[in-house]
Amino acid sequence: QVQMVESGGGLVQAGGSLRLSCAASGRTFSNYAMGWFRQAPGKEREFVAAISRSGGLTYYADAVKGRFTISRDNTKNTVWLQMNSLKPEDTAAYHCAADRRGSQLMNPNEYDYWGQGTQVTVSS
Repeated sequence: QVQMVESGGGLVQAGGSLRLSCAASGRTFSNYAMGWFRQAPGKEREFVAAISRSGGLTYYADAVKGRFTISRDNTKNTVWLQMNSLKPEDTAAYHCAADRRGSQLMNPNEYDYWGQGTQVTVSS
């Protein structure tokens, strides 16, 4: 089993930046593709970004392309989401997730393990 803890959320003004971290447990972290999803109040969970097991491939939702960057360091069992040029519509609870199969990474139903989430609120 993989346990993950997100951190780095907070309240920022539009145009600001945040860096979210996801610290994962387990000796087989590198066997999992990793993704970030977000869920705003009253809305469905939405794909944000994903990264392959080795970190060689990344995927982004159209809404965040050019603003967000996903990265990982398998020696540290950590995945990050760098968020720049934040907009009010980015406001949501952000969750990291782990996928053993590493396919269809935009689909939240493909993920096996989920973190507890960290809140991002963008004002104005």
